[in-house]
Amino acid sequence: MPRLVGINHLAVEVGDVDEATAFFGRIFDDVQLRGRTGNMAFLDMGDQFVALERVGRPVSAGHIGLVVDDQAETIRRARAAGAEMVGSHDFRDPWGNQWQVVGYRDVQFTKASRVLEGMGLAGLAKSERALRELRAKGLAD
Repeated sequence: MPRLVGINHLAVEVGDVDEATAFFGRIFDDVQLRGRTGNMAFLDMGDQFVALERVGRPVSAGHIGLVVDDQAETIRRARAAGAEMVGSHDFRDPWGNQWQVVGYRDVQFTKASRVLEGMGLAGLAKSERALRELRAKGLAD
């Protein structure tokens, strides 16, 4: 029986791919395009990516959880970029998609050390709570 392993990418509907790429560039440093094709742009996240897809109809807003290295700075920059804030750590993009910002150290999701190094994030550590959760599943020492 197959098992879920992780997420390779998310496809998010936007009204304008270039505008969406610029919007994320105002929030995150060094936004890299993995590529473009047709009506899509692929924002690189190391071993994963977000696919921004232009649609010619109203966007059906979703909820996407982004893992970041600095939650407070991400929220500050989202506000500065003019994002609509939702609660304490969520924001809406100009097309209505809701992005929840979660800190890497506080979630079970774990990047391999080599991937973190390649992303310039060597030493990014987990909180003790996240480590306890991972240990309970046999996923950490």
